[in-house]
Amino acid sequence: MGKKHNIFISHYYKDDDKVQDLKRRLIDSGYDVRNYSVDSTKHKDGRTPSKAVIERYLKARIAASSTFVCVIGDKTHTRPWVDFEIKEAIKQGKKIIGIYNHGDKDKVEIPEALKEINANIIGWNSVDKIGDLIEESNDNNPNSNSTNYAIQRVKC
Repeated sequence: MGKKHNIFISHYYKDDDKVQDLKRRLIDSGYDVRNYSVDSTKHKDGRTPSKAVIERYLKARIAASSTFVCVIGDKTHTRPWVDFEIKEAIKQGKKIIGIYNHGDKDKVEIPEALKEINANIIGWNSVDKIGDLIEESNDNNPNSNSTNYAIQRVKC
């Protein structure tokens, strides 16, 4: 548990409070994680970037992460950026984990890309399980193609 783990937490922006709660719960359980996703704790300057800029940014953030976590709520399966992030994580061979929002396990649709790869999907109260999956070597990950990707630096 002492090793730092870079994770990317994909989510519908209205579920941002769940992302903050998940990070807090992982840290409280002794997992040393750094969140590389885009959430409310990241600086926003008010400008709306182009689609190409957003895609480059997300690809780089996913590449910098060892594990991709998708928070699954009632609207997650409809969100184009979540779909893009999942497909990018698959393409990059990331360890992929889905976690249902609290109380949503039997009520929500799983994003199609997660269904297609038969991703590990766990309940909200399974912090120990998600921690174990994050700690697990990527060699056992059915989503992994065992390729390491270098971070691409982009000048703005």
